[in-house]
Amino acid sequence: MGVIGVQLVVTMVMASVIQKIIPHYSFARWLLCSGSLQWYQHPTEDELRSLAGKQKGPKKKDRKYNGHIDNKPLTVPKDIDLQLETKSISEVDTLALHYFPEFQWLVDFTVAATVVYLITELYYSVAQPSGEMNISVVWCLLVLAFVIKTLFSLTAHYFKLEEGGERSLCITFAFFFFVKAMAILIVTENYLEFGLETGFANFSDSALQFLVHQGLDSQGPISKLTFKLILALLCSMIGAFLTFPGLRLAQMHLDALNLTTAKFTQTLLHINFLSPLIMVLLWVKPITKDYIMNPTLGKESVPLMTEQTYDTLRLWVIILMCILRLTMMRHHLQAYLNLAQKGVDQMKKEAGRISTVDLQKMVARVFYYLCVIALQYVAPLVMLLHTTLLLKTLGGHSWWVYPEEDLPCTHEMNSDSVMGAAPTAAPTPASVVETGARASVAQLSVALGGLRTVFSPLLFRGLFSFFTWWIAACLFSTSLFGLFYHQYLMAA
Repeated sequence: MGVIGVQLVVTMVMASVIQKIIPHYSFARWLLCSGSLQWYQHPTEDELRSLAGKQKGPKKKDRKYNGHIDNKPLTVPKDIDLQLETKSISEVDTLALHYFPEFQWLVDFTVAATVVYLITELYYSVAQPSGEMNISVVWCLLVLAFVIKTLFSLTAHYFKLEEGGERSLCITFAFFFFVKAMAILIVTENYLEFGLETGFANFSDSALQFLVHQGLDSQGPISKLTFKLILALLCSMIGAFLTFPGLRLAQMHLDALNLTTAKFTQTLLHINFLSPLIMVLLWVKPITKDYIMNPTLGKESVPLMTEQTYDTLRLWVIILMCILRLTMMRHHLQAYLNLAQKGVDQMKKEAGRISTVDLQKMVARVFYYLCVIALQYVAPLVMLLHTTLLLKTLGGHSWWVYPEEDLPCTHEMNSDSVMGAAPTAAPTPASVVETGARASVAQLSVALGGLRTVFSPLLFRGLFSFFTWWIAACLFSTSLFGLFYHQYLMAA
């Protein structure tokens, strides 16, 4: 009966909002169509003719050649005096954009899921219910599923291209991240403090006790080698999906720096680019945790905070970095849209001629793929944000900083005590003669209570800490490679 309450009402209301209100008031449409983004319109054929000094239409004697109509395309000099016209993006313009429905659905559903999560967190902090299922976890998992689906479709689009090397680049980075993940997974907890070893040990012991309690003989659910191999394969897939978002972010970062002259905006752009590195360092124990928790003042180490306080501060740092990245989104998208004028300026420095169709495609292609670029910018952000939210909820962390003696005990970490408490959580029959339905419900409740001890907060804390760190590491690795490529290799 705990599920049929406030959380179910919030879910039903948000489902109605998604169906009725969001199609008319879309946050995704506002991001693109609020008037702050300007796109460059491709020139018409008549404008190119007038700039090239040509009359409209071919001469009569040029229309036939050996009995065949000459359909030779119109060409103009590359150094033509062409100035592209700008226009604010409107809702009508978005109808022609590739992947706009996917972008709108992902952003709007993420906003709805985040609102449900905030309301659920407020409900848990005020009412402090016990024994209820947290429905916001389901919303966050759905968001991650949609993000993976979107990134998979974008990566599959690159695999369909026969030329350009995108397929080879994705495969190369997938193998690189697989090797990198295997190397990271053998690093001890003294350097990278994810809690994977503790979480897996707790999972194995609890699962073995659960299977024995059910009357099954087993050596354990999974070996440590298989567990880490599965994690490495998942890391390789995530790294392949984040390859082109990182490369694109590096190019937009350089263009955005050239676009603005304000020192404050440039500082925010630099912090935004380095934010994945800051997240990565939060889990490197010798660099950040030891110095923040126990800084050395003189000859003595002075403890400043507890483990729980540091975990809370780490969550808030990631949330703030995600907000900063969302704030700087328009600067990056405008820098991408300016590639149309940048391409025309580069063309003017070249000699020769270009057909009007190719010139129009070169300009129009930038705007038509705007939503692809927006998805590559937003999808890693959404993945990182909701992985952090799952880390907080399933890992048993808190949003508040408590003194060490006032820490709330919302999650029990000892599997033995929970295993012992699991049978008491089963519903007590109201009468001596128990019906078959009530017996089945009691058995199911005991089984679910046992599964809750198997998948403990220690396991989720290790998994989501590792995946949050890995997403940030992949983003920084690919964007750093993209920065080196666009800054040095392309210039050379």
